[in-house]
Amino acid sequence: MLTVESRPLTAAGHLEIGGCDAVALAAEYGTPLYVLDEGRIRERCRTWRQAFESRYPSVDVEYAGKAFLCLAMARLVDEEGLNLDVASAGELYTALQAGFPPARLVLHGNNKSRLELEMAVGAGVGRIVVDNLAELDLLAGVAATLPAAGRPPQEVLIRVIPGVDPHTHRRIRTGQVDTKFGLSLTSGAALDAVRQAVGTPGLLFTGIHGHVGSNLHDATAHLQALEAMLDFAVAIRDETGLNVEELNLGGGLGVPYLPGESVLPVDRFAAALTEALVEGLAVRHLPQPRLLLEPGRAIVAEAGVTLYTVGAIKDVPVPEAPGTRRYVAVDGGMSDNPRPQLYDAVYTAFLANRAGETPDTEVRIAGKHCETDVLIGSVAVPDPRPGDLLAVPVTGAYTYAMASNYNRLPRPAVVFARDGAARLVVRRETLEDLIRNDA
Repeated sequence: MLTVESRPLTAAGHLEIGGCDAVALAAEYGTPLYVLDEGRIRERCRTWRQAFESRYPSVDVEYAGKAFLCLAMARLVDEEGLNLDVASAGELYTALQAGFPPARLVLHGNNKSRLELEMAVGAGVGRIVVDNLAELDLLAGVAATLPAAGRPPQEVLIRVIPGVDPHTHRRIRTGQVDTKFGLSLTSGAALDAVRQAVGTPGLLFTGIHGHVGSNLHDATAHLQALEAMLDFAVAIRDETGLNVEELNLGGGLGVPYLPGESVLPVDRFAAALTEALVEGLAVRHLPQPRLLLEPGRAIVAEAGVTLYTVGAIKDVPVPEAPGTRRYVAVDGGMSDNPRPQLYDAVYTAFLANRAGETPDTEVRIAGKHCETDVLIGSVAVPDPRPGDLLAVPVTGAYTYAMASNYNRLPRPAVVFARDGAARLVVRRETLEDLIRNDA
């Protein structure tokens, strides 16, 4: 496996990913290239399942497809026994085309269209997480128009705002009071939604959903949200006489992007959440619900490496010591990884073709787009040369998923590597693809 702390090398001193020589992969598939260690993804799926299933009697781990999704990934998630959550018609369509069992799909989104709801209900999606009262009305209308014969009621969870500040980057916070997601616990909107769902023919209220934010390094925010949601479960019981059958705590556990970063291991994360859940249920005299988790980044991020070819290299004068800065340009950038520009994400890098050499030169990695487009502000690598192969690790999440055609750059290919064999799972876009939909 590849992490920011370890770099398996071939005999030639090249970076190895999933048993494959990164230099050979770049030569065969071109750059920029997303390479994901398939074995690492599968190991993370199993680790998450084991961590929670060994501690709590009824639990589902649901992979958050927004982090990275294609046909091959959907099939992998199915094979590993995880559920899959999708947040758009496109993600839902991908999952269905991959043959993913609809009953194990969960539909998310803060502004679902009628088309998306019709697709989901018509396909038999297991759960729909309702974000707002208008959506609940829309879903009720959809359920009423579809043939009822032989079709069970559509299971719904109500997304609530836990009122927790997760202390992460402002653009990836979701659990605080001021957010576009979910229904307020304090205003009474969430309880109104539960009442409405319970009284709507064709819908079956099964539980509540809460998500606090992304790339969190410990369980503090999740534990705070859990307390708020358990208190809400008591209010639901008192108001309706119903017990919450499913409790979805969302995702959000982060990964280390840089050497030396510390993130709570999933085993300790699971221990903290399940212990607090069992205790919280007991003191409130609530029965045990089915526990649902939605890891995305924590499943795929560390499995991914993006490979770039080094192009122009230039030294520019700067006022601070040592008086110059070396810019190293690569053949990608913000179109294949917008995270540094969107929310100041920080990465490290190294030369995949010279991975065993001493990193003795401080450089700034720049993309090729007509923007500032700094991929990495400062990183030490062996004295770089045009044609070197730059590897940026921990890029399995929110890179391919967020990629664009800015400056009309084709999106890169995606390769899965495992046990020394590589397979293309997303082909590289061509120049013809760029104009395919032009009129």
